Amino acid sequence: MHERLNQQIVEGEEAGALDLPTPYLLFLGDSTDPAYAKTACGLHDWAADKCLGEYKLPSATVTTGLPFLTPAEAAARGARALVIGVANSGGVIPPDWRPALVEALDAGLDLISGMHDRLTAEPLLAERARRLGRRLIDVREPPPDILVATGVRRSGKRLLTVGTDCALGKKYSALALARAFAALGVDAQFRATGQTGIMIAGGGIPLDAVVADFVAGAAEMLSPDAAGDHWDVIEGQGSLLHPAYSGVALALLHGSQPDVIVACHDAGRAALLGHDDYPLPPVEEIIDLNLRLGARTNPGIRCGGVTINTSSLAAEAADALLEREADRLGLPVADPIRGGTRFAQLVESCLGQ
Repeated sequence: MHERLNQQIVEGEEAGALDLPTPYLLFLGDSTDPAYAKTACGLHDWAADKCLGEYKLPSATVTTGLPFLTPAEAAARGARALVIGVANSGGVIPPDWRPALVEALDAGLDLISGMHDRLTAEPLLAERARRLGRRLIDVREPPPDILVATGVRRSGKRLLTVGTDCALGKKYSALALARAFAALGVDAQFRATGQTGIMIAGGGIPLDAVVADFVAGAAEMLSPDAAGDHWDVIEGQGSLLHPAYSGVALALLHGSQPDVIVACHDAGRAALLGHDDYPLPPVEEIIDLNLRLGARTNPGIRCGGVTINTSSLAAEAADALLEREADRLGLPVADPIRGGTRFAQLVESCLGQ
């Protein structure tokens, strides 16, 4: 669906740089909700050249559209690793996944995971990998030398995607904006803050695995001093109004010190993911809250516009919604995946053109 990221975005010095074995076989586990299969979907959409197929349990209903391959079939086609493509609540590796993971090791594949549960902490997997000479790679492992945030302003320019909820488009928006900046000749770097983004970019810091007191410091480390015309496009996490994930969102906001925020929303969602008792907040409330709190570390912060995930709508209905919201908010509003003139206007606004 998407062309590969421009090399200018994904190469270069990255915090937490990784050397991951590719191509991948994407493991969807027992997923029945696409929102929880965001790692597999993100890799398929933004690193398609690294993905050969998908493997899942019989109860799974989610698909990336890639061919179903057993680990042995994938290995025969050149796959080097099975990636756990699920990001479930709590980041756990359920017991009923283990036979499939062992099957992958037996087929000659390394295992890559972005879960909070560590592959290396699973005795069965650790013993099998040791005996077979396979690698267990836990991506959700922050670097050891993170310091407490200083709050000192840094050179260069920064854009942070923020959201009304989790798993609704902050990563996709940041990737699309970084690619668009690079296409205009702007010196831009996508900065990954979650496991999927790290796998796509080859580096970053998994902020939800950082001890709370050091998250803002990790954000400072992720986007260090840079040339005056350089843009770090930073992947947002959580939401300031999410009952579970507000902490990482605020720390990322303060540590990133963004010059520009882009607010991300989902047209097809009425309640917070996994928290049906909490309605999705209005996008203008998220904009206002991020601007007020973000001004603490960057008084010049501004909103460049809004992205809306309109994948639940037909093209005509999506365009009508984007137009209404742009008129209502007085800001550029676009779906970064649909692109077009609206997205070009958003890019110009973010760059201050």
